[in-house]
Amino acid sequence: MKDLGRLPTEQGAAAMQAINVAAVTPAFMTALFGTALACDASAVWALFAWDERFALYLLVGGGLYLVGTILPTISYPVPRNEALARVEPHGADAQGHWGRYLSGWTAWNHVRIASAPAAAAALTIALHFG
Repeated sequence: MKDLGRLPTEQGAAAMQAINVAAVTPAFMTALFGTALACDASAVWALFAWDERFALYLLVGGGLYLVGTILPTISYPVPRNEALARVEPHGADAQGHWGRYLSGWTAWNHVRIASAPAAAAALTIALHFG
């Protein structure tokens, strides 16, 4: 995002629009939301196996992925990506929109980037105890 922000507005916005279109593939969506379904199932399993050593880690790992990765993805980047798709990169409002997009998208992406490995670590610990 930092490098896209260094580009002139019309180039950076157009590049991000192209990235957002290219990113939505069946493989990516399966990985993102398939993992969410697995984490959801794991969290439910943890509740039924609460007396096991792995249960807390399973619940925390699943919760971290769902709350820290999926929820922010659905609630912040996706609506902003859709709004950016409607912006004409050479239009009068492009520079203001692009500046707001960059700062907000980057901040929320850091949340997602931090929560996914934390979830993976908790789930790995659950495997160790399971």
